[in-house]
Amino acid sequence: MKRTFLSIIISVLAVLGVSAQPVIKKVQVALIPDHADALYKVGEQAKFKVIAMDCGIALNDVTIDYEVSEDLMPAHLKKSITLKGYEGSINAGTMKEPGYLRVKAIVKHEGSTYTSYSTVGFDTDKLMPLVKMPTDFEEYWTNQLKALDKVDLAPKMERIAERCTDKVEVYHISYGNVGRTRMYGVLTMPKKEGKYPAILRVPGAGVHAMSGNVAWAAKGAIVLEIGIHGIPVIMEGSVYSDLANGVLSSYFVDGIENRDSYFYRRVFLGCVHAVDFLLALPNSNGKVGVMGGSQGGMLAMATSYLDKRISATGVYFPAFCDQEAYMHGRTGGWPHFFKNKENWKKEYLETIRYYDASNFAKGLKAPVYYAFGYNDLTCGPTTSQATYNAIPAPKTLVIGENQGHWLFPELFSGMWEWMIEELTK
Repeated sequence: MKRTFLSIIISVLAVLGVSAQPVIKKVQVALIPDHADALYKVGEQAKFKVIAMDCGIALNDVTIDYEVSEDLMPAHLKKSITLKGYEGSINAGTMKEPGYLRVKAIVKHEGSTYTSYSTVGFDTDKLMPLVKMPTDFEEYWTNQLKALDKVDLAPKMERIAERCTDKVEVYHISYGNVGRTRMYGVLTMPKKEGKYPAILRVPGAGVHAMSGNVAWAAKGAIVLEIGIHGIPVIMEGSVYSDLANGVLSSYFVDGIENRDSYFYRRVFLGCVHAVDFLLALPNSNGKVGVMGGSQGGMLAMATSYLDKRISATGVYFPAFCDQEAYMHGRTGGWPHFFKNKENWKKEYLETIRYYDASNFAKGLKAPVYYAFGYNDLTCGPTTSQATYNAIPAPKTLVIGENQGHWLFPELFSGMWEWMIEELTK
């Protein structure tokens, strides 16, 4: 089964590699849509102004190859243009149904090849997830929470003296979880006496160490960053890379043949127990928020759905959204289980429906802050937008039109500030 999902394994590295804001390249191709908000109605033609620049200086008479696709689907148009002077134009066409249209531009200059993207949306407020909701979805997860209730929290806290500051205490913590496993994380909290809001940060894909969030703890928040693999999160970095390339290389498909054995069952329940851990802290003000991006975006929505004690939910470019959409001719979410038709197996599909982030989104109650970019090539905007549209809770959407699988620092700080505000009302 692991061989079947080899392409998915490789895509984990993509998630980790593009999660930080990319460095600006020497040569860039600017693709500027003719609608200022990059949004169109179905049937409208999307046109782009094209400018190629070397160190910010426009290049003259340059040939550019370009492709047009519907989000992460295969390109349906491939052409070339030569700029007349310093500018050119591309008519990317339109869409017949709500979604996102992407232009990929490639330019060769002085022996190197450079690629740029621009993505526009068509009636995106009408997008909805295509994944089916199991009839016993709520009942299933209610029963899983009952199983968790029988697990002793058994919390442990070990102070990490070298990471503490004059304002913040830092601990390596762990607590009990289902299957006789434990969850591990790094807890940061203010030294000053008082009652503080708590924030659970859930991780993106991969296997890695954690350092804790001293900066936001210093501002007056309890922050718990957890790992999902049942191993300590403060070991040497080489340990995690060895695991990521070895026994944990395909963790996200482990047990996918059955909903009860799937890897994320233990993870989801461990996230709920993290809320128990935070609320048991004597300096907690009784309010908990959860936030995460990519895989963490899915975990944030699942945790908020499963635990009604969550007061605020922060989600950015979530993975595991509307994965079934590939079976309907539309982009599905990372890790793109069903992009390969060989994986269209009944048992896989039935399992995924209980874990798809879009199905959890449909039942969210706590306020949601939601952010993503149109140029995300890992978690396509089609899946992010459709999932957002399905959320019934009070919600705030923040778009970075030119963002990929990352957030501008200003938008990330905005999510933190929103979270603190929600938790201190």
